[in-house]
Amino acid sequence: MSGSNYQFKIRRANPKGATKLIERERYKDRKFADKNADKAFLVELLHYFGEDSFERGCLDAGRLSWLLGREVVTASETFDPFSYTALLRLDLGRIRISFPEILK
Repeated sequence: MSGSNYQFKIRRANPKGATKLIERERYKDRKFADKNADKAFLVELLHYFGEDSFERGCLDAGRLSWLLGREVVTASETFDPFSYTALLRLDLGRIRISFPEILK
């Protein structure tokens, strides 16, 4: 993300396994840069996946965790937070509430 220290990279799979996805609490006093990083990441997810379900793959587990359970939700009955093949999808309704400028 230009103008910040944030980078979004798709890396190769970790031979020790995927980093666990967790639902992180987003407090109102989060830094402006953190909020912008969430927004930029969501824009890219929307651009690439749209409304389709997608595999977690090697996407940034930390950034996904800030969005998990809100703008990014599980897309299958069985969700393994350690799995690279876990299915996710974007919740457009929630994105409209949290980041209305994204879905104009």
